[in-house]
Amino acid sequence: MARRIDHYDDPAAPAANSIVPSANVAVIDDQGQILVIHRTDNDNWALPGGAQDFGESLPQCGVRETKEETGIDCEITGLVGIYTDPKHLIHYTSNDEVRQEFSVLFTARVVGGELAASSESREVLWLAPGELAERQMDRSMRLRVKHLLERRPSPYLG
Repeated sequence: MARRIDHYDDPAAPAANSIVPSANVAVIDDQGQILVIHRTDNDNWALPGGAQDFGESLPQCGVRETKEETGIDCEITGLVGIYTDPKHLIHYTSNDEVRQEFSVLFTARVVGGELAASSESREVLWLAPGELAERQMDRSMRLRVKHLLERRPSPYLG
């Protein structure tokens, strides 16, 4: 099975060979719960998201990826931050691509759909903010969730 391996400030990590714009989306329901997925490629929990395709904006990418990974339709409502730490590398073993992190985290509200797992998400859940700390997450995703929960007055730029 193809794997995703996240490296942070790791001298043994392979060198980056690409940068791909991507979006993560923090979808929040009327009860304040946050939509999360249990990833199939690294067994971590994460906010839905993925790589931008040609012909779409980054917010459109976030909406599409959320639908593909969770079954939920959403509408982007805000920006939490931009995450471009060159120390964070993502190695995809299927094709030996090693991406330098480049992700934007949006907030969104639910507009439809039904929870459904996909080939990228073995499980999809709505969790209360306090429950997120109990889930295994990559360090970069944990930082994004932290910034989301802080309700910062301006976006994180890093």
